[in-house]
Amino acid sequence: MNWDQVWIDVNVATMDASSSLPYGAIENAAIAVKDGKVAWIGPRADLPQFDALATPIYRGKGKWITPGLIDAHTHLVFAGSRANEFEMRLQGASYEDIARAGGGIISTVKACREADEETLFDLGRKRLNTLAKEGVTTVEIKSGYGLDTETELKLLRVAKALGQHHHIDVKTTFLGAHAIPAEYKTQPDAYVDLVINDMLPQVIQHKLADAVDVFCEGIAFNLEQTERVLIAAKNAGLAIKLHAEQLSNIGGSELAARLNALSVDHIEHLDEAGVKALSESGTCAVLLPGAYYFLRETKLPPIELLRQYKVPMVIASDFNPGSSPICSTKLMLNMACTLFRLTPEEALKGMTLNAAKALGIEKSVGSLVVGKQADFCLWDISSPAELAYTFGVNPCEQVIKAGKIIQQ
Repeated sequence: MNWDQVWIDVNVATMDASSSLPYGAIENAAIAVKDGKVAWIGPRADLPQFDALATPIYRGKGKWITPGLIDAHTHLVFAGSRANEFEMRLQGASYEDIARAGGGIISTVKACREADEETLFDLGRKRLNTLAKEGVTTVEIKSGYGLDTETELKLLRVAKALGQHHHIDVKTTFLGAHAIPAEYKTQPDAYVDLVINDMLPQVIQHKLADAVDVFCEGIAFNLEQTERVLIAAKNAGLAIKLHAEQLSNIGGSELAARLNALSVDHIEHLDEAGVKALSESGTCAVLLPGAYYFLRETKLPPIELLRQYKVPMVIASDFNPGSSPICSTKLMLNMACTLFRLTPEEALKGMTLNAAKALGIEKSVGSLVVGKQADFCLWDISSPAELAYTFGVNPCEQVIKAGKIIQQ
């Protein structure tokens, strides 16, 4: 065999959907890599003969390998701070109160409009580095803090540039319909026209987005406005997703399912009809425990219904300055278990295989099987459950991206 690298003396949580074992685990395993992809994986005893003198061999000393983590929902490119709103909430103001008073998303919009691309890039790179240290190999970055054509394009250009200059793969999402800007406060339909007729064509022309998202909520965009944006995106050949049922249930998830969206995100107020619609369409449910925690919400997502209807559950950081200023996927794994009562296996699946599904890239990443990209991490742990169990000490020892060791 002619391989580029081989890892031996490891245990592997493959997260392979076809495996009947917890975590798709292979103990005392080996992984061989060729041309950036998994070329062989299985028990060490079954490893075919290869030229050990010409092939770099890495010995895991009984540690665990998992697929690279995927953060499938972030607002990572932004400027400014909203610590003052944190204080306001602690004094009794709600997220909706702050938003209606001109705070929230709108305050970050002002900071982003004033920031140049170099500043935004530098801030974004530091945040990506933080995620990379915790084993993230793919991340989604949304726009949405511009709310005018110039700034939305600027944010997406920065997100694209981060993906070109960082080993983490970046998927970009156009979220021009994140909030109604102050200048359109009394004419939201006119702003939707701007999103569809001005912003979206330029996003497409410059190939700045892989998907389009909308914040469908009482304080943002109604069902009719949301559907207009999503249909325009679909007609342009872009994938679609939705912020839905975070603060109330206005039927956004059922709309998204009908339009075959990749995912609906937040969904604390999702009902059984919405869950059933997701199940029938194959749309993923993205759970965001960081926002639930930070906003001190009390309405839990319908976890048991999602299990019952076998809806793929995704765990993501929702890293943003207002409702989840938490740049840690490890903490999200823990919160998914402690706050939402997911099992550690469900949580890890939510940041690997299911997260890949939520980004439409499950054929290339998200699990460790022959033919997929060799994105994986070596962890100094005794079982995969430790990834969700502990927080504060980082057990990530190696990060391998497309077969190359990029952190150790």
